[in-house]
This record gives sequence, structure tokens and C-alpha cells, in this order.
Amino acid sequence: MEAPVSTPGLPARTFKAASKTSANEQVFSSSPGFGTPAYPIKTRPPNFANPFAAQLNASTSAHGAPTVLPILLPPQTLRPVAFRTLTKKHNLTLTSSGLGLLSTFVGRHCGSGWREEGLAERVLDEIARVWKKSGGGLLIEDGPDKKLSNILKSLEPCMSGGRLDTGKLSRTNSSVGSTNLSRSASFANRPGATRDDSQTSLGISALDVNGDASRDIGEEDDFHPDIRSYLRHISAFDQPRLIYSTSKKSLEPASGSASLLPPIQHKISMFRNRYHLVHQRLMRNESFQAPSFSTATRPPSLLHSASSLTTQQNAYKITPISNLLGRSGTPHLLLGMLAHSAAGDLSIADLSGSVVLDLTVARPIPEDGAWFCPGMIVLVEGTYEEDGSHNSNLGTAAGVGGQIKGVFVADTMAGPPAERRALTLGISNGMGAQTLHANVGAGFGWIDFLGLGSEKAIGSQMRRVQRRIFGPSPQTIPTSVAAAADEEEQESEPPRCKIAILGECTLNSPRTLEAIRAILSSYYTSSSGHVSALPLSIVLMGNFVSAASMAGSTKGGGSVEYKEHFDALASVLSEFSFLLANVSFVFVPGDNDPWASSFSAGGATMVPRMGVPELFTSRVRRAVTTANTEVHGSGGKDKDAVKGEAIWASNPARVCLFGPVEEIVLFRDDITGRFRRHAVTFARTEGEGEDEDGQPQTQQQPPTSQSQSPSALNGDNMDADADVDDEIHAATSHVPVTVRTSSPSIQAARKLIKTLIDQSHLSPFPLHARPQLWDHASSLSLYPLPTALVLCDAEMPAFAITYEGCHVMNVGRVIDELALRKDSRGSGLARWIEYDCRRGRGEERSVRF
Repeated sequence: MEAPVSTPGLPARTFKAASKTSANEQVFSSSPGFGTPAYPIKTRPPNFANPFAAQLNASTSAHGAPTVLPILLPPQTLRPVAFRTLTKKHNLTLTSSGLGLLSTFVGRHCGSGWREEGLAERVLDEIARVWKKSGGGLLIEDGPDKKLSNILKSLEPCMSGGRLDTGKLSRTNSSVGSTNLSRSASFANRPGATRDDSQTSLGISALDVNGDASRDIGEEDDFHPDIRSYLRHISAFDQPRLIYSTSKKSLEPASGSASLLPPIQHKISMFRNRYHLVHQRLMRNESFQAPSFSTATRPPSLLHSASSLTTQQNAYKITPISNLLGRSGTPHLLLGMLAHSAAGDLSIADLSGSVVLDLTVARPIPEDGAWFCPGMIVLVEGTYEEDGSHNSNLGTAAGVGGQIKGVFVADTMAGPPAERRALTLGISNGMGAQTLHANVGAGFGWIDFLGLGSEKAIGSQMRRVQRRIFGPSPQTIPTSVAAAADEEEQESEPPRCKIAILGECTLNSPRTLEAIRAILSSYYTSSSGHVSALPLSIVLMGNFVSAASMAGSTKGGGSVEYKEHFDALASVLSEFSFLLANVSFVFVPGDNDPWASSFSAGGATMVPRMGVPELFTSRVRRAVTTANTEVHGSGGKDKDAVKGEAIWASNPARVCLFGPVEEIVLFRDDITGRFRRHAVTFARTEGEGEDEDGQPQTQQQPPTSQSQSPSALNGDNMDADADVDDEIHAATSHVPVTVRTSSPSIQAARKLIKTLIDQSHLSPFPLHARPQLWDHASSLSLYPLPTALVLCDAEMPAFAITYEGCHVMNVGRVIDELALRKDSRGSGLARWIEYDCRRGRGEERSVRF
């Protein structure tokens, strides 16, 4: 037998005959024919240098510490590690500015071994601990105070060989005591005591035995008793721009920077993205999900046709418009945008083509319960006819991507059903998690829609903070517990939970200034010097002048007159220094406010639009600064107090409370009049009653018996099949039950609410009726639905109605002109809306002046 061939790099070892090897060290040869020797293999050879280790990352310095060669680490490369360490482990949300600083720090001090050797994860873990201990909050960002930069500067002297030196860290007052750190450092110096790839953090893992306890300690440090510290105002131009990806079935950030003059492709992308959002929302709806087994024989319709209550309803199936070619005389359901063709015909268009609509026999669903205008995405059910008798006079626009021949005879037209906020974000409010995921899937809980953190990341933590400040909601408290808690609430100071909203504050009218003074005086008088009785914020919505400013007309005035109006407002606000120093004043402009009014002359301006320029608001900002100095002191007497501020918001704007938990949308537009001017009219059938079908109502209650169905309320003699259809329609559709006792103003309000919520868009109009900034059109989206929507429509009376979990309010005018004319005493009546953030409801308030 030949001598065994030794492995290169390792000396051949021979065994004496008298040597006795243990059973666990005997390794037999794989095959005698190959002559492989039986070498004893040790699991962990001591002090063996790794011959394959990278020698370019670090070199030994004169003091024995390895020297790290810095690298350029892109932020997107560090993002997965930072998300795993900061968000999942420490419940923190990392912003883009903070990620850039951390990537620079890790690349400079950890080098190329930041990922393979696990250096970045341990450094980020210690940064998170220091951030929590210093009271940095839930968002890791480098704000005006440069807190993150200061933390990184304090950790730079402690970095040695890509790792934080625990001895130096203990001397620089890290997040743990020096005694524990020095003890951990002494244990770390023992050979073989610890491993580099363990899950410990800088030798202080013994302190992190219970993860829940450390999380509670972090929440105690981050908790701030003043609710205004959790109030954020988001401009439409600062909101993240998100685009729906059809391949990933998720929302992604838009590439590139936004521009006011983008290329024409961005206009196409704007409409395509809006269509994709509505389409995926429908596909998540149960009515559009085909069952595995179906016994229904008739095709589905928007009226929920069925032969009996137990018959399973077929799922709706949307047909692309291009697939109508060659299928004449067949019924279909289309999803597309209403538009006028070049010949003036009303048509419906989707991503594949367009077809002319025939609304001769069409019925809206619900009857007179929603607006249908060009620019809206609607569901149309009907029959396609390819006979060519209804073709456009222009003729030859046929084929995929253009107008196909023939006409689509519509039977019914309806808006896409709305989706509740809890379903969109995957929040199980009152329903089990299995039921939620079975209905709509996981939702978009990990998407950061507002730049404050996603629902899955910080939603549960912010809800705990909300419960600590507000307490449990009144609906979830048992009667016995609520009675016992009344005495405690009387002893403790109640939290601030009100937001006052004033609409159509025309400052060029002296009566408006008197009304604002009366409203502020009522809050100041009722507070009696207690901050807890003041509102969180006071929102003043435009138009701030009655005519378009700087439009060349004498009625609207120029820039000097416009500034004088705000100077007069500053004089009124200066009378209430206590309010200015403890309340956030938000100003939302209208179409008559500059700079947009200078070229629109009072017409529809582009949305979203910027706030009132600082050129005209210097006196108001000075009044707020003076009030803060008088009340809080200039020497830092009340360091932790949240001072008053004046925020010049965009239109629309968003007010967020407790991160993604509470979202309030503010929008100023005379939208009802625009709906009336552009609405599509339907022919009334013979014998049609005056009753309306399917209006939104404040409390949605499905019918419990046949007497409550629409057919029973109308008193019509229909067959049994139609009665069953009505019951299924009332029980399964998103259209609430009709309330016949409501006034015409309430019916008009419900019609407006249903249109906006179903469209999930603040401006569902063609661009010639309401221009939009293409790159910022995502800020006009109402998906997911906000918790509250505040409209300021001067043509509509004030209302507050909840629909699909979204509380919609219209502020109206702050001055009731009709009541002013009827009152012979000459006194005025000021009206405004007060929104309760705890209850999620708004109510109209008034005061005489």
C-alpha cells in the first residue's frame, strides 16, 4: 500500500502503535483505494489563524489595536441592517437624514467588515440605546438641535478597530453605569470567554435580560405629558411621493426629485397610478374575489342580483375595454375614467382603450346619492354594441390604446366601494387577525405614507402613548369601571383634545375680525388661566380676502392692502397672549390668496398650493414670538413647555396626532359648486318617486327585516325576486340605508361625502376644471382614508358626518350672513367647528358678538 499523501499546508502526522485514541477522535478513511489517511479532526483548534481572512480591512497599529480603512457606504446598502436593528429591536423609525449620517459613521469607523464581522449591528445597537437615554423620541433624525450628530461625535473617540471600546465608553457616560461596563470589559479580556459573533452588545448584554422591560424604560424616557409634543403639521410638498408597483403589489417611493414643470410622462404616470390604486382596492374587496365553488347561474350585476337569499353571488369581473372588440351583445363590467372625447361624446377610458357611453337607460347607484363627473373613476355595467351606429363623427380612432368602434350601452353606474382605514393598514380594530387577513390580506401597514413612520413600526407604541394621555375610549370602558374612574378624572387635570376650525376668514371685513376676537375671547374666558382648557390648535382657513388679491382689480387690492389685513389680524391676536403662547395657529390659504391669485384672477388655481408667503405674515409671527417671551420667559423658565407657533400650511395640509394613529386632512375648496357644473345627468324613468336611495348617514345600520328594505320604504309592488335583490343590496353593498327624515342640506352633504370618500381623492376633476401639480398629485389622495377630513366649502352649510370610519366635517363660513340679515339687533353670529380628537367627532359651535 502506498504511503498516504499529506495535505498541503499541514504537516503529516503519524501515530505510534502504542498510542490509544479515544472513540470520538477515530476518523476512518473513506475508501482504501484512494489512500486517504485517517486524521483526527478537532472541532475548535485553539489559536489557529484563519488563512482566508481578509487582510485589507485592518492593520495593526503601534498600540496593538487594528486600524480600519474607511469606505464609502451608500445609505441604501445600510438600510436593511439599520431597519433590523433600530426598528424591529428598538421600535425606532429612521429618517433619510439620519440614515445618511449613520452610513457615513459606519463606513468611516467600521470599514469593509461592517457586514461580515457584524460591526455595524453592534454600533447601531449602542447608538439606539444612547438615543433613547437622551430622550430623542421615536424618530431618529438630525433635527435643528443636531442631537444625532452630537451623539456620533461623542462616540467617535470610543471607536477602536471597528468596535466600541467599552472602557472608553464607560468613562464617557454611556447609556449604562460605569461599574457594569468595567466588569464586562474585564470579562471580555479573558481568552475564550466571549465570541465576536454573539448577540451581545458591547459587553453589556447582561443588562438586557428582559426585552419588554427595556422597552418600557425607553417609553418612560420618550413619554412627554404635553400632548402638543405629538402634534405634527405636514405640508403637501413634504409628504412622501408614492407610486403603486403592479409587479410588487406595493407602494414604492417615486424616483427622482419633484419639479413644478415635469415632463409629459409624469402626467401619464399620475393618472395610471390613480387607476392602479383603485383597481387594487377593488381586487382586495370580497365582491371581486371569485369563490372556489359557485352555484349562481346568472351573471353578477351592481344590483346584487340573486334568486334567493341563500344563493351564492358570483364575483364581479372587470373587463378591459380593449377586450370588448368582437364581443357585441354581451354584458360586461368596466372600470375606467369618465372623459369627453374629441367629438364631445361622453366616454370611459382605462389603460387599454376607451369607448363611447350611451346613458339613455342608465341608472346611478345610489339614486341621486353621488356625483358623477368627468375625471372620476367609476364602475359601469352594460352591454357592448358593435353595430357602428353610435360611432363618433371623427371616425378612425380604433385599436388598443385608442377609441374602439361601437358603443357601450350602460345600465348602471356606481363609484368604487370605499375601503376603511383599518383594512388598508391591516389594523384589527374589533376583528380578529385571521378574519382581517382573510378579507384583505396584510394591507399596507409597513408603508410610511406621511413620513412619520409606518403603522406596523410605531403604531402600537404610539397607541400606548395615546392611552396614557387620553385613557381608554368611552366605548370600551365597562360601566362599573367608568363610574369608578369618574372621581379620578375629576381630581386629575383633563387632557387637551380639541381643535377649533374657522372657515372663510375674510380679513378685509371688519365683522370677521370681530368674530375671531369673540371666538378667542370665549376660549380665554372658559380656560380661566388653565392650559388644559385650551384647544390644541386653532385652524383659520381662507379665503383671507373676499376677492382675488393682486389680480389687477381694485376690489381684491394689491400686496400692500393684503399685508394690512394680516397686520389687523396680528393686532387682534396680540390681545390674547396666553392663547398665542400655548396654541398652534394654522393658516390654510384659498384660491384668492397670493401668490396663486395673481395669475388666476379668482379662478381655480393649481392644487396642491403653497401657503401664504412670509412677506405678508411678519407681524403675526412677531406677535407669537412676543407672546412666548411674555408667558414662558426668555431665560428658559419653562424649558419643557411646548411654545405657541404660527404655521402657514399648504392647501391641502395634514395634521397628525400620535404619528400614524390620527390623521386629519385640511382642504379649502368650493367643491360642491364644481360638482354641480360638471356632473353627468341621467334620464329619469317614468313613475320614479322623489325618494332617494342609498345616502350616507351618520350611524350606518343595516336593515334587520324586509320592512326596512328600500322596496318596503318606497311602497312599490315588486316581485319576490326583486325584493330579495334589494335585501342583498342593502346587506352587502357599501351604500348605507336611507334616512327619509333628513333635511335637503344633510342630503346634499351626504352626497358630497360619498363622492369624495368613494373616489379617495380630493380633486376628481379633469385638469382643465381643476389643475394639479403632476409630481405632487399623491398629496391629493385619500388612500388610506384619514381619521378625519375637514372641508371648507363656503357654499355649503356646516356639517359633521361619519362615513366608512372617516369623520367628514365642513366648516362653512365663520360669519353667518343670513342670520346677520335677519337679526334686527345688529349683532353677529360666529360659527365654527370644534373637533374632539379623543372621541373622533366634531360639533358646530357658535357665539354672538
